[in-house]
Amino acid sequence: MDFPQHFRCPISMELMKDPVTISTGVTYERKSIEKWLFSYKKTTCPTTMQSIDNYTITPNHTLKRLILSWQGGNSHQSSPPPPPSSRHDELISLLNTTKNPDFIAFRACEEALGVLHQLSLSEEDEKTMKLFSKPDLMKAMAVMLQRGSTEARFYTISIFQKMVMVEFDWSFVIQDQGMDFFKSILELVSDEICTKASSCALQVLIEILSSSKKSRLKAIEAGAICILIELLPDSNRSKCEKIMELIKLLCECAEGRLGFVEHGLGIAAISKKILNVSNCATKIGVKILWLICNFHPQERVLEEILVFGGVKKIVALLHIDGRSSTKDKVVKILKLHGSSWRRYPCFPSELKDYLGLKE
Repeated sequence: MDFPQHFRCPISMELMKDPVTISTGVTYERKSIEKWLFSYKKTTCPTTMQSIDNYTITPNHTLKRLILSWQGGNSHQSSPPPPPSSRHDELISLLNTTKNPDFIAFRACEEALGVLHQLSLSEEDEKTMKLFSKPDLMKAMAVMLQRGSTEARFYTISIFQKMVMVEFDWSFVIQDQGMDFFKSILELVSDEICTKASSCALQVLIEILSSSKKSRLKAIEAGAICILIELLPDSNRSKCEKIMELIKLLCECAEGRLGFVEHGLGIAAISKKILNVSNCATKIGVKILWLICNFHPQERVLEEILVFGGVKKIVALLHIDGRSSTKDKVVKILKLHGSSWRRYPCFPSELKDYLGLKE
């Protein structure tokens, strides 16, 4: 059976039954490390190759409990597994040890996240939801999101994604963790190696920011506007749509709009994506430009929208048949600022009568 890598003895490469830790902080199966040290008379750690001065072997009870808990959740159907509540409580008690700086306990907690990551989560499962709602558990997972390994952070953000899908109340986490919580998620959004983690982080942000305006202010404070704008140009379709949705949510706040117009790439990046990615991206892009044009009609901002092709794109949208909320916003934008743009040669003269603009 496939099992988490930290349950594997670095010497035998098999699932550990009696894990013990030596002075270098690495955990091994007892029989394997005893054979290495006392039968083969080795004086180095087989993993780190550090010299060993202290031959003390310490049982790793935390990791052993975690392995047993994991085995309970993956036992054959003929062997009834332990009650879910007892397994959940065991995993949560392990996660709570993240407050302990001990390296071995911390690694055990990372494995606990790996097990939690495999659990299903639904609104009907009231007991599981109640367990996930415990402040201590949420604090522990927030710590792992900030300080855990790449794998542990992926497990954590995957769990968070399941939680946002069942309308979890994030107010406590945001109040407790503040800006650091969003900084950790934004780091995952920027991860170009683990695309799954990045995708999960984007979805978590969308759900959290959609439900709370206070959370948007924290995200803006954490640098979300700058990070998202700089990720947008090279993003694929799916990632682009999510990033644009986040920028739109942040631009619904005055602080977000200010950050957007002050960023030199903001208007250019959004203008380029309109009509070039998907109908969804175009709709979001027009909404962003509408927010900016409506609340920040400074001459510099309007000129940037024109220079970077935003006006050309929205004029093109007028030729689409039928009526839509996006087309209505386009007409409003042009009526609002057409008098400023008409001075430029690139502004179509035939639109002046259509929009009711006077010379």
